[in-house]
Amino acid sequence: MRTAVIKFPGTTCELDVVKALKQVGAEAEVVKFNSLDPDRYDGVVIPGGFSFGDYLRAGTIAANSEAMKGIREMADQGKLVLGICNGFQILVESGLLKGALLPNLNLRFITKWVRIRVRRKDTPFTKDSKDVLFMPIAHAEGRYYLDDEELASRLSVFQYVDERGMPSPQANPNGSILNIAGVTNEAGNVLGLMPHPERASFPSISPDGSRDGLEILRVFGK
Repeated sequence: MRTAVIKFPGTTCELDVVKALKQVGAEAEVVKFNSLDPDRYDGVVIPGGFSFGDYLRAGTIAANSEAMKGIREMADQGKLVLGICNGFQILVESGLLKGALLPNLNLRFITKWVRIRVRRKDTPFTKDSKDVLFMPIAHAEGRYYLDDEELASRLSVFQYVDERGMPSPQANPNGSILNIAGVTNEAGNVLGLMPHPERASFPSISPDGSRDGLEILRVFGK
């Protein structure tokens, strides 16, 4: 799948995402935020980092940039849209995904490896995935919140869990409602998550040698 990896000023993970996508056979390339032609691509990934320095609020300026018009057009056409960490924040700020990403409950930047359970397998990203994935997080504003708990549960695709695969309070790193680590839109073709699948795609940098990030990225290789 021809896939655009968007680079805003302050994006830091675009090359890692391209390298991971090539592991699954995707035709991926970095595209500057003001150069996106949505007709040239079948999918798009918004990587992590600190777009526009996270000024005002994480993801806010990027969410209101010209690039999001093209990404919204792709989403409306049913093309795949994936937001990772800051990319997730941008999708929420743009309204392509519901909810908000608030400062972590302990008000600190958190970087660690976590386990997430795949709650839904009716999305293109997760239909062939393992049940529990091991991936790293690195964020200060990752506490997912939605004032409608029932809707949040329905949109939730990933949930922080402990070593038993249970969504315990101890497994929740940032205080997200219902331990939510990622959500989708109603159609299922737009997905955002705080963990970094591209950093969990190479055995040499994974604590247990796993490549669980590819479980999510694999769809771009089809």
